Amino acid sequence: MNPHSTAIQQANSDPLGIFGRYLTLWVALCIIIGIFLGNVFPALFRLISYIELSHINLVVAVLIWIMIYPMMVNVDFNALKHIGERPKGLIITSITNWLIKPFTMALLGMFFFNILFKYWVSPENAKEYIAGMILLGAAPCTAMVFVWSQLTRGDATYTLVQVSLNDLIMVFAYAPIVAFLLGMSDIIVPWETLLLSILLYVVIPLIAGYFTRVRLMQQGDEQQINQLTEKLKPLTIIGLLLTVVLLFGFQGQTILSEPFIIFLIAIPLTIQSVGVAGIAYYWAWLWRVPLNITAPVTLIGSSNFFELAVAVAISLFGLQSGAALATVVGVLVEVPVMLFVVYLVNKNADWYTRSITS
Repeated sequence: MNPHSTAIQQANSDPLGIFGRYLTLWVALCIIIGIFLGNVFPALFRLISYIELSHINLVVAVLIWIMIYPMMVNVDFNALKHIGERPKGLIITSITNWLIKPFTMALLGMFFFNILFKYWVSPENAKEYIAGMILLGAAPCTAMVFVWSQLTRGDATYTLVQVSLNDLIMVFAYAPIVAFLLGMSDIIVPWETLLLSILLYVVIPLIAGYFTRVRLMQQGDEQQINQLTEKLKPLTIIGLLLTVVLLFGFQGQTILSEPFIIFLIAIPLTIQSVGVAGIAYYWAWLWRVPLNITAPVTLIGSSNFFELAVAVAISLFGLQSGAALATVVGVLVEVPVMLFVVYLVNKNADWYTRSITS
């Protein structure tokens, strides 16, 4: 059999099983359920929201851990030493996330709210919405990208390296970039939140996955790992759907109380996410980067570390601010947009693989 044909078939097949074929539908239903429950049982979601540590909701953290643990089992640490032999994906990720994405987000925010939407939004509110969008644009995704990557059969080890590099850059670059784009000289970034997020969303599941992999390799061969991850696939779906219900439950009342403003904020956020994904994807295609690396490169750049953005927005501008609302809309936009990007990557897998190998 032609190896390229095999790769194409694998890329087009569903990595999360039969249930995953209708993932878009399940996510849409969970968004509706979350908004409904958030309005019917607001006290319950307030109670859940109090279970946090340094602005990080621990219930959401556990669900994200459940989502990404099966993927961490697939990380082959022996392959890390060869990552330097494939630097193109890391270069695209770094430049897209830190030299393009924050600045295009700021420009889009100013264009829409200072020009196109200026008759519908007061200048004071416009500034806060733009600020929230900047906080989102300067924070590339950390945890959820492992789910998006698996949906496109992305290289798990390479995805880990890209996320780790982003986390390292974020520690040093997030505050200066945000300060520059907001035109402020003293930005207070909750470093404890940032570092704790990396610990909860990356380090802990990575360590658990590593020891699981080592134990399975001692018992047999890599087939043992494949069998385990196959059994754990439903956990990824369940964790994702419950996370969606919780996130939209937390913001259910806000979403229904200000639908028009949310619609306005969602427009530039959607354009930004799809546009950055397109830049990364086209660049990777020009460089003939393999699809299993191109997929996470595309997805990391178009998604956001919304947990950090929300925490910083609340810290700087307050819980009821326009900036905090804009970061919340980022959550509303991200899930359907990322599923759309995943769909496009998988749909064009055949063309992509043939075009870079011809």
